[in-house]
Amino acid sequence: RSPELLFYVDTTEQLFGQCVLLSESKTDGSFLIHHFLSFFLKAQCKVCFLGLVQSFSHYSTVAREKGQLVFFEGLRNSLDMLLPESDASDAEPQPLSFLRWPSTDLRNLFDFVNSSLSQSENDMSRWASPVLLIDDLSVLLSLGVNPTAVLDFIHYCRMAVCSKQQGNMVTLVHNEDDLGDEDCDLVLHALTHQSSLILQVHGLNTGYCRDVHGQIQLRWKDKFQLKRDHTHVFQYKVHDKGVSFFAPGTSSAVL
Repeated sequence: RSPELLFYVDTTEQLFGQCVLLSESKTDGSFLIHHFLSFFLKAQCKVCFLGLVQSFSHYSTVAREKGQLVFFEGLRNSLDMLLPESDASDAEPQPLSFLRWPSTDLRNLFDFVNSSLSQSENDMSRWASPVLLIDDLSVLLSLGVNPTAVLDFIHYCRMAVCSKQQGNMVTLVHNEDDLGDEDCDLVLHALTHQSSLILQVHGLNTGYCRDVHGQIQLRWKDKFQLKRDHTHVFQYKVHDKGVSFFAPGTSSAVL
């Protein structure tokens, strides 16, 4: 079995009912978000996407129009909270209300997720299990949210999406070990413990390479701890319309 095929089998066929952690270090791991979004949309899942980094133009307009994808555009919502055009925004809870009232928690953001993925009988007949995608959880820490509040938010999302509805969560976290960010380290370690599948993307230590853009470590954890974790390491190259994976040292530039 080729490394590329192994990667896709391990991250699709076994994925339902899981928590997935994506971490990026010295590179951009957003191509993995695109991979999982594409997979879940093709699987006819109802998706709530908390886009705290990218604008909606990067993602599927068709899926949003037919009600399959609920996209929360964090950049625009942040601007609306910080520079409101009127007092109308005070009339109802806003997902990022903590930006104006720092003493508040992430309850409003959780309520947005929960209401977006709560399925009516009609939804259950149209869509498969619900999915929550978060890109990038580190942004909440950068905006001053306490790491305990971030982990509480993740806990309630797991209970609502994974436990109650047997859905899936995919969370991207930025990781820079050498910066000594204790808050980010705390959140990353907690999510590593809670996740069944962990994908760690690293940039090359040698710097830029035209034919190899980085390395990815894939680790499946046995939630019953009866077996050893399954770990695979690949290198990858991102293309305009996708990404290719290969065993270390087997890129076209080497062979």
